[in-house]
Parts: sequence; C-alpha cells; structure tokens
Amino acid sequence: MNDLPTIISITEDELDLNELLEQISLPSDGAVAIFTGLVRGTTRRKNPHETDYLEYEAYQPMAEAKMRQIADEIRARWSTIEGIAIVQRIGKLYPCTPTVVVACASPHRDTGVFDAARYGIDRLKEIVPVWKKEVGPSGEEWLEGDYIPKAVE
Repeated sequence: MNDLPTIISITEDELDLNELLEQISLPSDGAVAIFTGLVRGTTRRKNPHETDYLEYEAYQPMAEAKMRQIADEIRARWSTIEGIAIVQRIGKLYPCTPTVVVACASPHRDTGVFDAARYGIDRLKEIVPVWKKEVGPSGEEWLEGDYIPKAVE
C-alpha cells in the first residue's frame, strides 16, 4: 500500500489538474473522481453577498499530517482506491479560482471512487486546520469552518 501514489500538499501554487491526474494514475486505473472547490464571487445561500477574494492560511505541518490521515482513512474504507491527491491552496485567491482538490483513482467507477472523493473533501473540511478570510464590498471577515478537533484525531 505504501507504493500507491499519494499527493498531499499545502501550496501557494496554481492547481494543475492534469498534472495531479498524471501523478496519481496507474496503468490499472480506469476511473478518477476529482472534487475541485472554487472561490465563489457570489454567495446565494444563507447570507447572500459578493466576495472580492479570499485569503487562505494554514499551519502546513499539521494540515498536511491531517491530509495524510484522510488519505489513510480513504484507503482503509475503499480498498480499491489506488492514487490519491489532496491539495489545498493558500494565499490570496479570486473568484473562479480552484482552492482545493481531492482526487481518487481506482480501476473502475463502480468501486467507491465517487464516495471516496466525497469523503475526502468532507473530512478535509472537518479536521484540516485551514483558515480563510473573506474580503468583499462590505468589508472583511474570518470565516469559521466545521473544524472541531476531537481527542482521537
């Protein structure tokens, strides 16, 4: 299992989906599910508003350790998952810019690859310490996510 491709990264660099796909895909893979989060310029749910940009910050060593934990959890739940990429951008990001990628590769699409990618992004939001400040026409605000550390994490 240690020889399976795993990309874990907190980066200021632009996310290149084709490069990530190339890095996590094996000749045995026939399916890759990719979740990509974007900066919204317009929020319509709950408190509708406009966003000029987001500023993301993370404590890289801890965040990457938690991301590696998520990759391990994915492989423990879905034994068919081969390659995994979990990459979070930090810095100043504008609307329509990719902020996060969770990608899972598997030999077939019907072996949990969609569920694994969904689990990856949901778990990232739950346990990875990444902070974001939203800046818009009405000011700026640090947004709280769903991160709730537990003793077992």
